[in-house]
Amino acid sequence: MKHVRHFTPSLFLSLVHVCLVQANYAPYFFDNGARSTNGNMALLSLSEDTPVGTHVYTLNGTDPEGDPVTYGLTYEAGSRRYFSVDKNLGNVTLIEELDREKEDEVEVIVSISDGLSTVSEKVRILVMDANDESPEFINTPYIVEVPENTPSSSSIFKIEAIDKDTGSGGSITYFLQNIHANKFTIDRHSGVLRIKPGVTLDYEKSRTHFVVVVAKDGGGKLRGDNKVFSATTTVTINVEDVQDTPPMFIGTPYYGYVYEDTLAGSEVLTVVALDGDRGKPNSIHYCILNGSEGSFEISNTTGAISVIKSPNQLKKEVYELKVKASEVSQEGDTSEHTFAMVTIRVVDLNNHPPTFYGENGPQNRFELTMYEHPPEGEILRGLKITVNDSDQGANAKFNLRLVGPGGIFRVVPQTVLNEAQVTIIVENSAAIDYESFKVLTFKLLAIEVNTPEKFSSTADVVIRLLDTNDNVPKFSSDYYIARIPENSPGGSNVVAVTATDPDSGLWGEIKYSIYGTGADLFLIHPSTGIIYTQPWAVLDAEVNSKYNFYVKAEDTDGKYSLAEVFITVLDVNDHSPEFNENIQEKTMIIGSPVKIEAIDQDAEEPNNIVDYSIMQADPANVFDIDQSTGEIKLKSYIRSLDIIHNITNNKDCIWSLVVQAKDRGSPSFSTTAVLKIDITEETLHKGPMAAFLMQTKDNPMKALGVLAGVMGIMVLITIMISTAMFWRNKRSNKVMPVRRIIKKRQMPPSRTIRMEWLKFKRPSNAAEKFVVEEDVKSLHNENSNNNVQVVPVPPAAPLPPPPPALAPRGDAPGWRVPTVSGSLTPKHVIKPPKKKGHSSTHNALVSELKMRFEKRNAAFGEPHI
Repeated sequence: MKHVRHFTPSLFLSLVHVCLVQANYAPYFFDNGARSTNGNMALLSLSEDTPVGTHVYTLNGTDPEGDPVTYGLTYEAGSRRYFSVDKNLGNVTLIEELDREKEDEVEVIVSISDGLSTVSEKVRILVMDANDESPEFINTPYIVEVPENTPSSSSIFKIEAIDKDTGSGGSITYFLQNIHANKFTIDRHSGVLRIKPGVTLDYEKSRTHFVVVVAKDGGGKLRGDNKVFSATTTVTINVEDVQDTPPMFIGTPYYGYVYEDTLAGSEVLTVVALDGDRGKPNSIHYCILNGSEGSFEISNTTGAISVIKSPNQLKKEVYELKVKASEVSQEGDTSEHTFAMVTIRVVDLNNHPPTFYGENGPQNRFELTMYEHPPEGEILRGLKITVNDSDQGANAKFNLRLVGPGGIFRVVPQTVLNEAQVTIIVENSAAIDYESFKVLTFKLLAIEVNTPEKFSSTADVVIRLLDTNDNVPKFSSDYYIARIPENSPGGSNVVAVTATDPDSGLWGEIKYSIYGTGADLFLIHPSTGIIYTQPWAVLDAEVNSKYNFYVKAEDTDGKYSLAEVFITVLDVNDHSPEFNENIQEKTMIIGSPVKIEAIDQDAEEPNNIVDYSIMQADPANVFDIDQSTGEIKLKSYIRSLDIIHNITNNKDCIWSLVVQAKDRGSPSFSTTAVLKIDITEETLHKGPMAAFLMQTKDNPMKALGVLAGVMGIMVLITIMISTAMFWRNKRSNKVMPVRRIIKKRQMPPSRTIRMEWLKFKRPSNAAEKFVVEEDVKSLHNENSNNNVQVVPVPPAAPLPPPPPALAPRGDAPGWRVPTVSGSLTPKHVIKPPKKKGHSSTHNALVSELKMRFEKRNAAFGEPHI
């Protein structure tokens, strides 16, 4: 028993420490299976459309010794961080949007720790598919060349689209828009484009076909709804010309005249023939089959017919020539041919002007209705115009020309002898534009060439144009910029876009739509172009202040143009400043300020600029606060604790201030809070005692022993000084006065304090070495992960004499400060008591101050008060 009594507290605690260290076991996760929502996160699967911010799992485990556990999530280097975890509760939250098409599984290292041991496990989270992708056509644009003699039902092209989704969301079917209006069909599964059965292509009737193909997926779930996505593309089918049409003469019937003064070898008229296959026309070879009787010849290449005899040698008044026009292929072979009759009269008088004839006789006005932009080289077949001069020979020769907008049409023939069918051919298709001219008016002029009279005549040619869909809708601007306050309600108008299509009728009607990653919160009216927010949309400048997307203007045939819309969400002062959690209690060293900080979550200035002020302090005129930085410091005349003691009776130097943080927005919001400041002198932190504690931070038992010895010596010195003063006063029979009587504050009602075992792990700083916590009730833990437990109470070790009590009053109620924007209620955190070194140093300072007062009173011989 004697031997046991000589054990020091340090040796006893060291033995306990060794036992505790040897008995420690590592924590572990609960394995609750694949369908569990808590445990070690194994076999977890998430849909890629899971919203960011969703609580997806709860890590759950325990420690065999019952110590509190914490949780962690880490990732391998270069991996994207998709999840975050509450280290105490184990709640796992999705913080990054998932995309199965980019990453179909995520590797995460989960860990559990009891403070001494950490257990880590690598788990894989499977990302499940959602129907969030639209079909996409590949190898666009689609331009197909098809010969016009391709048989019906033939396959001409295969269209391919892909969808990155899986299952039904990734299956694609094809169909055509306006299936009844075009000449093609498509296989809904393979995408093979075919000519309709019984339908043939004809280059001479239509040279280009536009087919709109739609690719649609099989649908699937996306954020709880069944979504079906589709895409469209246009296939341009160009019909290639095939040599299947014979040549044809232009300007028939042909009439020529030979006058008495016509010289042998003179040109009488020119016949013109064209290959009916206008895509790849062959050259034409001309010849006279019969009827010339040796009096006329024709140029094989130009078709010019000339008289080879003098007029007085011509025995007939009228000659009927049969002219043959044959196609000559690139190989030099002649194949297709056609015939024309040429009538040549022999005349000698000039007494008739040229005259224009219609189908019903002489006519000086011709009208035609046609579609705009006809193919170049096309003949205006609706105009039946014949011009005739009844004279003979050179008297009947005249030129034809069009007077009006130049370069649009040309007239054939340009030189006429006696009579010709007038043909007008398109030269500039682009100029025949309904949007520029709805009516084109020309003068057809016929004027004799070689006569002194220069007889002439004119006829009006009026061409009325019909509209086609040849224009694309065009926006008034390539981009639109709009601003909208963040507090705008759902359905608010943002901006109106405007596009115009000069085409008439249904072709000029425009339908608006929007698309792009930034268009989710917005809608557009399909006919007015007004962009407005979704009825459910909530704008928040702090979350996202910039949106941009594309707006599309499309006519009924699918022609469209795009413009870009940029929307800025204007910040509104809708957040109050918020103090951090550590504002309730601070320690101020005389000469050094303390700082408070409040954060305003608004996005822009001045809404997020915070000004600080002291609303209430008792006593007043002790503290100043910097309005901008929140630094609180003592008045300049307060330089020691003695001055503070002379100002107030509050001996423990702890004050409560009501501080306010107010933003500069309009209207302005503010928040107030109570700040408790404990004032101390700098010597308490830079003296030898603090240095000693820092040196012995790795050996807490040595520090505890030395501090206990210091406390015992201080008590012994206090007893000796008190005894000496007692005997001195007894011998002098005189009571020495003191200027100030230091009364010991009454101790508060006794509180039962149960001490936890000292934890001898290596602390993160010196202040954590000696931690004594009050017993608290078990906290509610919704995850059942045993993070908070009641530790059994070990036998209490002998303690040094307690320092003067500085504990707050036991009946102080919790506080709440009302503000303009709300109230800030501090969290009631059970804090460990101050270090023993601080308490003993404070006690020594009190004793030294008491001795100084007594010596000064004895020197002046003042009476006791």
